[in-house]
Amino acid sequence: MGSPPGWLLVVDYQEVFRDPGSPWTTPRFDEIRPRIRSLVEAYRDRVVFTRFVVPEEPVGAWVDYYAKYAYFREPHALPLLQLSEDPGGSPVVDASTFGKWVPEVAALVGDGPLTVAGVATDCCVLSTVLPAADAGVPVRVVADACAGADDEAHEDTLRILGSYTPLVEVTTTAEALGEG
Repeated sequence: MGSPPGWLLVVDYQEVFRDPGSPWTTPRFDEIRPRIRSLVEAYRDRVVFTRFVVPEEPVGAWVDYYAKYAYFREPHALPLLQLSEDPGGSPVVDASTFGKWVPEVAALVGDGPLTVAGVATDCCVLSTVLPAADAGVPVRVVADACAGADDEAHEDTLRILGSYTPLVEVTTTAEALGEG
């Protein structure tokens, strides 16, 4: 079996979303890990990881955000921003925004198609997928390889993303790997 077409974008696959003490814990993080591994293995050299990073000095509305979430500016939180697994030779794009459809990612994946997995479905995944689709890139969101703040937020977001068909397709790991 050949590898799937296009690129895999693994959004913010970081310890901060796995750690139960983090305000950003996504309860189903560990459940999606084997699916993300399968996707990464299938896409091989066409995988991009993103990583949310805290800016040195927040500006604009981010000042209020980090006043509310001061946890992320404290030294103990810095190790939690690391990826949950070694990306190997895949590029890692850091961004201090929820959306990861940033110029570096766009330059790497070009016209796609783009398959997206990661966390959190209801924040960074959503904020990445919509601008990519607006840019004309066909996007597949792998529902069972994403985790949200909770099950309801995850399912609600998938319903919203599904309304963007044919720009955005919501799929499963098996379908993305050509097994379903």
